[in-house]
Amino acid sequence: TGSTASSLFPSSCQLQRQFHLNGMHKSGDVILGGLFQVHFFSSVADLSFTSKPQQPTCHGFYELGFRQAQTMAFAIDEINRNSNLLPNVTLGYTLYDNCVTLGIGFRAALSLASGQEEKIILDNRCTGNLPVIGIVGDSSSTHSIAISNVLGLYRVPMVSYFATCSCLTDRQKYPSFFRTIPSDAFQVRAMIQILKHFGWTWAGLLVSDDDYGLHAARSLQSELSLSGEGCLAYFEILPWDKDMDELRRIVNVMKKSSARVVIVFAHHSRIVNLMEEVVRQNLTGLQWMASEAWTEATVLQTPQLMPYLGGTLGIAIRHGEIPGLREFLLQIRPDLHHNNSYGNSMVRFWEFTFQCRFAPAPAGWLEGRGALCTGEEDLDNVDTEFLDISNLRPEYNVYKAVYALAYSLDDMLRCEPGRGPFRGHSCATLQTLEPWQLVYYLEMVNFTTPFGDQVSFDENGDVVPIYDVMNWMWLPDGSIKVQTVGEVKRSAFKGEELILDEDKIFWNFESKKPPRSVCSESCPPGTHMVRKKGEPKCCFDCIPCSEGKTTNKSSNCPEDFWSNRQRDHCVPKKTEFLSYHDPLGICLTATSLLGTFICAVVLGIFFYHRRTPIIRANNSELSFQLLLSLKLCFLCSLLFIGRPRLWTCQLRHAAFGISFVLCVSCILVKTMVVLAVFKASKPGGGASLKWFGAMQQRGTVLFLTAIQAAICTTWLVSSSPTPHKNTQYHNDKIIYECAVGSTVGFAVLLGYIGVLAFLSFLIAFLVRNLPDSFNEAKFITFSMLIFCAVWVAFVPVYISSPGNYADAVEVFAILASSFGLLITLFGPKCYIILLRPELNTKKAIMARRNGSQKIFHIQ
Repeated sequence: TGSTASSLFPSSCQLQRQFHLNGMHKSGDVILGGLFQVHFFSSVADLSFTSKPQQPTCHGFYELGFRQAQTMAFAIDEINRNSNLLPNVTLGYTLYDNCVTLGIGFRAALSLASGQEEKIILDNRCTGNLPVIGIVGDSSSTHSIAISNVLGLYRVPMVSYFATCSCLTDRQKYPSFFRTIPSDAFQVRAMIQILKHFGWTWAGLLVSDDDYGLHAARSLQSELSLSGEGCLAYFEILPWDKDMDELRRIVNVMKKSSARVVIVFAHHSRIVNLMEEVVRQNLTGLQWMASEAWTEATVLQTPQLMPYLGGTLGIAIRHGEIPGLREFLLQIRPDLHHNNSYGNSMVRFWEFTFQCRFAPAPAGWLEGRGALCTGEEDLDNVDTEFLDISNLRPEYNVYKAVYALAYSLDDMLRCEPGRGPFRGHSCATLQTLEPWQLVYYLEMVNFTTPFGDQVSFDENGDVVPIYDVMNWMWLPDGSIKVQTVGEVKRSAFKGEELILDEDKIFWNFESKKPPRSVCSESCPPGTHMVRKKGEPKCCFDCIPCSEGKTTNKSSNCPEDFWSNRQRDHCVPKKTEFLSYHDPLGICLTATSLLGTFICAVVLGIFFYHRRTPIIRANNSELSFQLLLSLKLCFLCSLLFIGRPRLWTCQLRHAAFGISFVLCVSCILVKTMVVLAVFKASKPGGGASLKWFGAMQQRGTVLFLTAIQAAICTTWLVSSSPTPHKNTQYHNDKIIYECAVGSTVGFAVLLGYIGVLAFLSFLIAFLVRNLPDSFNEAKFITFSMLIFCAVWVAFVPVYISSPGNYADAVEVFAILASSFGLLITLFGPKCYIILLRPELNTKKAIMARRNGSQKIFHIQ
């Protein structure tokens, strides 16, 4: 097999072409790659396709891009000095300059992934370690998209510090891409938070013609559409080159628009050309909102542009502090890196900073009195932005990216054999490291920087998002200051959160206040909105309301308000419910309390005379239970009076249903006892009484009541009654009522009471003619007849009664049926006890037939 494989595949790889790139290199056990913008421009010879193309050259030194590269070198040096992180492993680096050109950046990435060795000898398995285990970069979204498309095929981890395009969150296309800067999706939501905070619903949008700008525009339009927080007055794409006709057209659009807020997603190099035309046409009075790409662009912070750009609000990368970085930058020297340099980035930095040239100097340099560089110049004596570390933003992201790779590698090397995450619980090692294995650990990384920020990646490779909100101040002495005025961040509990210190914000307007930027002002009371045809939803006309229109559609009144007759302001709607202060409510309350009091008096009479024959002959225990249940029936009617609340709505029907079932159950058992006594009086009927002892009576009442309690519980759990503001009857009046929730539940509750009442009536009717001198079945028959009549009449009246009258009808039915039961069942007994005591004797109560004496034994 080995001989076959060796015959099919070569044993080595030959580098086909070597790119000449500006960069720096430091050896180590493990090499990290980096891509940075060290030069602004590049020059590429014309491609004639008749000769071998020449290597591009870079010019226009960018010292802040060089500082970012040095930040990576510093982070690696700091990690190597840290005995707790990657012990016994030395990190090295290879950093390349992309010259802000896709072709050069792509060449640099391929060089990092494949290495620059002329020849690579493969082992027997045809595998080998990659020259770099991970790459920090690229800074541009377009570069990152192109590079990740290739590196993602081999799962080489790439951690960008500046690429913000939301498209890079697609894990299917970019499986090994991570970033320490939030995506534009979050930046867009941060912009919308600011718009919402200041009430700016009408804004213009300018974007660059690249992935960064176009994806941001798509995301902003989508978020505005979903949130409904505002509309775009115009949407323009800035040209790549200095197309003055196109720029003039865009500025004319901005000038004619009523939008006072302009949002710009573009690199500052595109905005410079736009601002030239803005100055030429003297377009002032705009509130600019800057994306992170140009929030801190010093090239735009000039006295000539501040009359136009002063007061700009911008989203900026989170700033951080990196202790020791300035001391590290002061120690760099060209000669220290000369031998290990791929190109001359350090040389160009030195020449740019000190305005000198290393020997041999270019022709005419010395003649023009130009100085020669020695390499020993002191950086501390030069006023350069390179050493200003007071506002580290991209550098802080670079720092976090390097540490993310380092912590991932450290976690991988700490894996215990046999407990690893890979197949067979194996671990990865430096000798057998596959790129996807480091990607696995990078997805799990979680650490905190010395500045106190937590760094971890979500399932899309995005870092926990946080931005600073910046403001461009134009001070009275003519100086310019960009200061932090707030922050916007996302948390697991609060979502997106905007924190602003408005007292610190400089507004570039005479009023020194935020501008007003709306397409149409809110309609005053008495008018309603009508959309303008063909215009965004933020643009509308205000039309006077006509009579009879609802408030929330005609005059923008809140739900509980109504427009007055003149429709020029909102007045509270009248509210109606069955109140304790209304005459009807007072009468029903008094009647309910009277019934409760009478029940208490009757209960006292019965208790005092409990040992008399008339009480004992009519089942004293059930009589006491019946009086208590009637008392509850009277009291439950009070729940129907007063403003409906959630608890009263839920309790009123449950209390009503259970109280009446308890009452009717006692009556039903009483009736069955009378029937059993009648049967027991006949020859051979004595056995029927054993089924109606005291325990059986209590159990029957409890069982029948438990069924109603189960019905009420099911109703409350499945579709509970709730308070409801009813405006169907009157537009200018709110009727507070309890919506029953489930009509079926209410019907079952009433139906069950009706079934028990009908059974009581039927049995009592059958035994009404017992040959007793005092037959209670007659009174039960009459009471059930009244009870059923009241509730049969209640149903149609309740359904047809509007609003609070429905509650009054139900209270009346409760009180009428309760008084009917109280009077018919207990009135005759109280009459005999109090007024005819001579009838309250054993002899008078005994039935005319001998068997009737058994009634005395039913307790």
